Order: sequence, then C-alpha cells, then structure tokens
Amino acid sequence: MARYASPEQIKTGVVGYGGAFEMGKHHLLEMQSSGMVPTAVAELDAERLAVAEADFPGIETYSTVESMLAESDVNFITLITPHNTHAPIALQCLEAGRHVCCEKPLALTTEECESMIAAAKPRDLVLTAYHNRHWDGGILKALQNIREDGIIGKVCRIEAQIGSHGYPGDWWRSSKSISGGILYDWGAHFTEYALQLMDDEIVEVSGYATHGHWATQTPWKDDTIEDEAMAMVRFKGGGIYLLRVSYLEREPPPYLIKVTGTLGCLEFSPHGKYRITTREDDEVVVREGHEPESESWRFYRNVTNHLVNDEPLIITAEWAMRVIHVLDLARNSAAQGRALPVTYP
Repeated sequence: MARYASPEQIKTGVVGYGGAFEMGKHHLLEMQSSGMVPTAVAELDAERLAVAEADFPGIETYSTVESMLAESDVNFITLITPHNTHAPIALQCLEAGRHVCCEKPLALTTEECESMIAAAKPRDLVLTAYHNRHWDGGILKALQNIREDGIIGKVCRIEAQIGSHGYPGDWWRSSKSISGGILYDWGAHFTEYALQLMDDEIVEVSGYATHGHWATQTPWKDDTIEDEAMAMVRFKGGGIYLLRVSYLEREPPPYLIKVTGTLGCLEFSPHGKYRITTREDDEVVVREGHEPESESWRFYRNVTNHLVNDEPLIITAEWAMRVIHVLDLARNSAAQGRALPVTYP
C-alpha cells in the first residue's frame, strides 16, 4: 500500500553535512530532483550547518539527531556519517518512525543489519542503502552484454581489484574500527556489482589481510586499516568472485573488473571504457568502447516511486545486507584463518 499520495509529502533530511565530497548537498539535490522536499539537516559542526542553510535557504538545522527527531516532521532521513554510526543512528530514526537510507555500506556487521531490519519491518518503514553505483554505466553495459546478449557465455569468475601505492591517511576511513576496514569502501561497490552479475547463491567466503609496511606508519597505529585485503566468494553453481583492495599496488590495472565466462571475458571500470575478448573462427576478437553514462539518479527516483506508487524497491535492506554479509565474513575469515559458511546465501 502506498505510504504517500505525492512525492511532495516525503520530507527529507540528512544526518551529516560534512565537507568531504559535498555529500549532504548531493543527497538533498538528488532527493529534490525526484520530487521529495529537502526539510532538515542534523550536523555537529555549526559552520557546516551555515553552509547547509546557504545551499538550501529556509531548511531546518539541528545540532543533534535527537533534536531533529523531536522537533521536525522530516519523514525520510539519509545518514551520511562514519560507517560505525550507521546502525545506532538508523535505529534511533527507525524507532522514531522515520524511513532511513544509509550511505553505503548499510552497516559494518551482519548482526547490525539484522537489528536494523527488525526495527524497520514491523513499522512498515523503508530501510535502504545508497548503492547508487547499481546504475553505473559499466555495470549496466556488462549486464546487457552478459544477461541479454550472452556474449561471454556463462559467468564463471569475477575479479575486482583497486589500489595504489602509499599509506592510509589519517581520517576516519583509515580507522578499521570506524570504517570496517579497507574492503568497506570500493569493496562494497564491487561486491554489489558481483552480486548483480553472479545470479547464484553463495556457499562460503574466505578473507585474507596484510598488515605490514605501511600500516605501522599511520597515526591510527593498532586501529589502522589493512595494507591489503582480499576476499574469495564461492557460489553454489561453481562460480567465484575475487576481490582485492590494496595500498601495495604499484601498477593499477587498466580495467578494475574482469568477468570471465565460458565464451570469453569482459573488462570494465566505473566511468571508463570496456573491453570484450572472445574467439570467433579460432581467432581472438577484441571489442572496445566507452561505457554509457551513469544512471545513478534512478536510486532516489525508485525510492520515491516505491513510497508513492508501490513500485518495487530495488535496493532493499536485504539486498544491502547481503553485501555486508560478504564483507563481514571476509573480515572474520581473515582473523580466523579459515573459510566461513554463509547465513544469507
């Protein structure tokens, strides 16, 4: 049953209006373009609240989440805060009867995701994660080539890797207890890609991590993220997903994602080119091209249509939790030194 008669009834707010990447402004503008009404901002930094007021004249501003929930009629809230705060703030908002979107990742652990879903479902509230890269041009083109055109045959292996050579910085993303670790940034996006491409159940996850040359030199000391971490996901039908994120990479690959199938392979990167390699008449054939434009605007459009027109929600809490389940198992597997079975295949 539709929750609202029109998009204008969806009064949106953000928790966090920090300067990094201007994400608070980005989210409110995306919501606004989908018909929602930017209504409130909660932010600890008074200077950033002033920026929010300049960006959105007349918007309500609050210094705490508690005051926003008590005084504002905002009914859809996006969290743009450090990863380890997603679950506790989301629970506050859900228990106050507000719909919640978390910047990816949804949370840090499977258990946190479960608690958030348990709070949202009985209240008939939307809980989602901002997996805007679900609609990147590269993944849309790959899905067309693989699912619709069958160019590379059955998918057997997905490899995703990203990295550079240097030590982690000194902000919160370099703290493992706050960010979750090196896999929880781009690794979350790549894992979401893989789960779109490999339409199968997961059997087990193995994780590997290295703390060495760089990690000992960062201000975070014992709490620093890894120098390099890897995950291997095995699927029921025999497919494999391999993920590697590294600060030890001196020569980053030209393509970040490689999908190998029974008839060939497809390589692509977010916002870049793609390459398809196959064999025809015993000859290697390479096709290259530019990926189409991202359609990330579809995220909030889908959320709006879900709340107003009962359109199926694409990034459900369960879908977002599956990404976290993989990363959480990889982190625990690395600590335990063994592959771990899945709870949510």
